[in-house]
Amino acid sequence: MTLKKIFMKYTILAAAMLLISSCASLSPNGVGRVKRYTFAEESVPEVFDGCKIAFISDLHYPSLFTHKRLGKLVQRLHKESPELLLLGGDYVTDVDSVDVLFESLSAVEPDWGTYAVLGNHDMRNETRIRQAMDEHGVELLDGVAQWMLFDDGGELGIAGVYDSFADDTLFAQYMECANDLDFLILLTHNPDFVERHSLTADLAFAGHTHGGQVSLFGLYTPVKNTRYGRRFLRGRNRTTNGTTMITTNGVGTSRRKVRFCVPSEIVLVTLKSVGKSVK
Repeated sequence: MTLKKIFMKYTILAAAMLLISSCASLSPNGVGRVKRYTFAEESVPEVFDGCKIAFISDLHYPSLFTHKRLGKLVQRLHKESPELLLLGGDYVTDVDSVDVLFESLSAVEPDWGTYAVLGNHDMRNETRIRQAMDEHGVELLDGVAQWMLFDDGGELGIAGVYDSFADDTLFAQYMECANDLDFLILLTHNPDFVERHSLTADLAFAGHTHGGQVSLFGLYTPVKNTRYGRRFLRGRNRTTNGTTMITTNGVGTSRRKVRFCVPSEIVLVTLKSVGKSVK
């Protein structure tokens, strides 16, 4: 084999390894990446300018997301110092992991608190998950909303609903009444719920899809877990009603302990009032 052929062989091998590494969940954060968004809209009051919202979902702890990675995830979240932490459901793979997970997450200590919804996989351990959330200061939003009133006049609402595949018209009516708030966040496990019920919020967060979990370099994703194809599969998108919705790739894995070209992630959103500089 000539020197040129040897060079080409190892160059191709190195490029392939680099590509695979970029697609896998390899990071000192405990997840593949920190996915950052800036939300700069007229709906953001000046009082919330610069505030950070952290969102994680689908931990399925301990799947591919091990105890060691959980510790690193908590450290990174704490370092980011978000004002608000949102949890999108599908927390554990077995009931024995519930206490460890929520005790660990309590170390993040966001100023505005931690809010959560349940996912479809949480029904088997629902009683223990509810107890653990209550013990560790997590506010479960089960088809309701919480309002936060700030000394400088800002009003923030967080509405949350469990992974519902049913026709939950009562929650849809409730959301209509909540839209008079300064800023309304909608937290749901399944992104389809927001589109299907024509819900309107300033900003929505969802999980469930895992971003497909496995993708052929973003060109083909065999399993999507959404009725809307690639539309709300991952990332930042708009619903028919104009709500900005961020669907996360999630943290853990289900069914098979593998990710490819769909890195696990922490979502971090910085709010910006229109007219102020965006970094």
